[in-house]
Amino acid sequence: MVLESITTIIKKQLPAYLKRLPLPESITGFAKLTVSEWLHLLPLLGVLALLGYLTIRPFLPKKKLQKDSLINLKIQKENPKVVNEIDIEDLKSTNACYCRCWRSKTFPVCDKSHIKHNELTGDNVGPLILKKKVL
Repeated sequence: MVLESITTIIKKQLPAYLKRLPLPESITGFAKLTVSEWLHLLPLLGVLALLGYLTIRPFLPKKKLQKDSLINLKIQKENPKVVNEIDIEDLKSTNACYCRCWRSKTFPVCDKSHIKHNELTGDNVGPLILKKKVL
C-alpha cells in the first residue's frame, strides 16, 4: 500500500507536476513570471534549496563551541561543592584577589586567567577583590 503510493507519486504525479512548471527559456524570463507562476515554482525551489544546503553543509565552518556548559572544568571535581573559607584577619597584604572564573592555576587566588577566558568566551567575569582597611 505505502510502496504503491510512493510509486504513483514518482512515476505519475511528479512528471505531471514538472511538465506543468512555468520554466522560462532564459534567465531574463524569470523576471517576467507572474505571482501565480512563482507560487507553482515554490515547492521545487524549496526542495532544490534543501538539497543544496544538505550538500554543502559538511563544508560549512563549524561554530566554536565551549567545552561544555560547566563553569568549573577541573578544580576539586571530587567534592560535591567547592567552598573556600578565608578569614579576613589572616590577610597578609591590604588587597587580596580571588578567582571567580574557575580557570586560575593558583585557585582560589586569582592569576588573571579570567582575561583569556573573557577573550575566548565573550564573558565578563573578574576577580573578587578583598581590601583590608588600614586604620
